[in-house]
Amino acid sequence: MSEPPPIDPALEKTRRYLPWVVAVALFMQQLDGTIVNTAVPTMAASLGVASLALKSVLTSYAIAIAVLIPLSGWLADKFGTRRVFGFAVAIFTLGSLACGLSMNLPMLVASRVLQGIGAAFMMPVGRIALLRTFPKSGILRAMNFVIIPALLGPLLGPLTGGLIVHWLPWRVIFLINIPIGILGLWLVKRYMPDHRGTDADPLDTKGFLLFGSGIALLSWVLEIFGEHRLNPGPVIALATLSLVLIAAYFRHALRTPNPLLPVDLFKVRTFRVSVAGGFLTRLGISGMPFLLPLLYQLGMGFTPWQAGLLVMPQALAAIGMKLLVQRIMGRFGHKRVLVCNTVMIGLMIAAFSQVGPGTPVAVILLFSVLQGSVSALQFTAMNSLAYADTSDAQASDASTVASTGQQLAISFGIAFASLITAWFLGGIDRADPAQLIPALHKAYLLLGAVTVASSAMFLTLRREDGANVSGHGQPPEAEAEPA
Repeated sequence: MSEPPPIDPALEKTRRYLPWVVAVALFMQQLDGTIVNTAVPTMAASLGVASLALKSVLTSYAIAIAVLIPLSGWLADKFGTRRVFGFAVAIFTLGSLACGLSMNLPMLVASRVLQGIGAAFMMPVGRIALLRTFPKSGILRAMNFVIIPALLGPLLGPLTGGLIVHWLPWRVIFLINIPIGILGLWLVKRYMPDHRGTDADPLDTKGFLLFGSGIALLSWVLEIFGEHRLNPGPVIALATLSLVLIAAYFRHALRTPNPLLPVDLFKVRTFRVSVAGGFLTRLGISGMPFLLPLLYQLGMGFTPWQAGLLVMPQALAAIGMKLLVQRIMGRFGHKRVLVCNTVMIGLMIAAFSQVGPGTPVAVILLFSVLQGSVSALQFTAMNSLAYADTSDAQASDASTVASTGQQLAISFGIAFASLITAWFLGGIDRADPAQLIPALHKAYLLLGAVTVASSAMFLTLRREDGANVSGHGQPPEAEAEPA
């Protein structure tokens, strides 16, 4: 029998350390997001604005990511994954410094946009590096490993943010990113591979302008929609214009040889279901980190650090689920997991409509554990399915399109949650918990219903879909750990 070919030592070293490089960057990004969510009520009071008005700090960041993510694949192919990933980490770190130095809401929003520019390239380019470094059979394990250290961000973020805003100026929540960013840059220099595309196609400038302007305008309309001081006529006109721009992009993409976001990827059924179904599912999930601090702090009177403690079990449960997800996916397959788990997520979101001042803390913690578990399983299943049937040559495009869909869902989810909450609040006294809590409960019920309905998208899957990624129905094989 012939001996197996020897493993390239350089490739073996890259596979060992690359997941850590991507994980550190994702940890910084996740830590920042969860800290900001917990600190929203305190930041709003310090800046002299209403808590719901501070959604612009969250949505501006998400919009910047959604608009610029389409460039990540082209930039990685043109300039290499190492250079683009290092640039992303550096810009995110500088944006964090600018956030910490902001003196008012407009300055903070502008600084969050700078952070979003860095974040737009970090995870997509990191994912491209993983896809081009690991074989397809090892992608699920590699991505799962990357997520586990990154989940320390959501684990530490809520409590850390609560303690910071309780004892220190809220600006510190952004400044703690600086040493993490410096560590990330050092790791990038030593261990990030420099993958490049074989053919450097010219940038689809027209497509970027059409798609970017349409998405940015639509996101802004969703943010301002529901502000009662605005005339609905101009808002509807702007919404119509944004949809026209997006439709024009799709028409352009079908007629262009190398579009910014190749829509022909949606001909791949598993990719189409993953991105479209994931978009709808994330609408409900993405609104929860914005609404929970409002319920805990403004509605139930918990301090920021106490509210952070109530959220921490979600991240702990997510880490535990990541240790089990490989077995679950291999046992049940993508279709069964996604259909059943999506319904469970919707029911868990709706369950928070039962949380109020008289709810035992043990019940709240149980809800957090369950929500963290099902959300972690959902994200892994959706993300891995997207690459089940795409070719290696499509890695950059698939990562770019999937990441764009995810960030759009996050941006729209925050705006949607804020919109329906403001709708249910109407003209009531938002400082009165007795009036605020019922409105939040209605928002949870609606978000849960939308999430449950999104499970219908995954019914179109076949039982064998994603088997080459999950190993469902296949004999187990020994896999080398990427660490």
